[in-house]
Amino acid sequence: MFYQHIFFIFEHSSPKINTMNFFDRLSNGWTISMNSFKVLKANTQLIIFPILAGISLLLIIGSFATAILAAHGWDVDNIDKPSTISSYALLIGFYIVNYFVIVFFNVALTHCAALYFKGEEPTVIKGLQFSISRIGAIFSWAVFAGTIGAVLKAIQENSGTIGKIITGLLGMVWSIATFFVVPVIAYENLDPIAAFKRSSQLMKQKWGERVGSAFSFGLMQLLGIAVAVIIAYLIGTFNEFAGIAVGVVGVMLVLAITSAARTIFVSAVYHNVTGDPVDHFNQQMIDNLFVKK
Repeated sequence: MFYQHIFFIFEHSSPKINTMNFFDRLSNGWTISMNSFKVLKANTQLIIFPILAGISLLLIIGSFATAILAAHGWDVDNIDKPSTISSYALLIGFYIVNYFVIVFFNVALTHCAALYFKGEEPTVIKGLQFSISRIGAIFSWAVFAGTIGAVLKAIQENSGTIGKIITGLLGMVWSIATFFVVPVIAYENLDPIAAFKRSSQLMKQKWGERVGSAFSFGLMQLLGIAVAVIIAYLIGTFNEFAGIAVGVVGVMLVLAITSAARTIFVSAVYHNVTGDPVDHFNQQMIDNLFVKK
């Protein structure tokens, strides 16, 4: 059933060409992206969510790595290439935990963004409390998405060139189909299959080229990382350890900021698509990005 939905979306999700100039799309995407950063600037505490997610993921990776090393006598050479049922079970478990952490904090951030759009004061506590209230839906989605992600990864690693291309395309279509999953989980509290269908439905209703926003977020992230690396290099000429530390912290901060801004962007688009316009985002520019089929 999952693959039927995937191929249906892949077949029907190609954006229609319209008369809108390509550079106008880039301009609109840039404006919408900058508005996302403005919302984040007005609520700097929201950056804590991607930071907490990043720290949690590092701890999870460390925990899984420690467990694997311990199971193999703390000898890296004894670790076999994943091929057993237990190894694949571990892979699925790792994906599920990662999805759970990411979605949990993104739901919290999405809710805080929505509170700000409504004129209410967003706080970290409110966001976390809201995510906890959606813990069942978040966990169910993590199991669903984590299992699919792990299966696609396993197929990709154990298939030839054609298989890698096919799984790569499926992964791309999956990212398109699940674009609205986080706000859907947050505000519609659906089961995994229903959330997947709902997100796909929203994308089919209003789908268009996202080049402008993707370019804008990518450019801002690239510039931010470049600045962090340059500053780290300059500091490193005096103290190598301090330079490395500044570089690592700087890059992580840039990634956290752009991640938070993207989540705010998705939240704003979701509210506009579902007929609940929000401040700081122009409806016409949203429609230019998601043109109704």
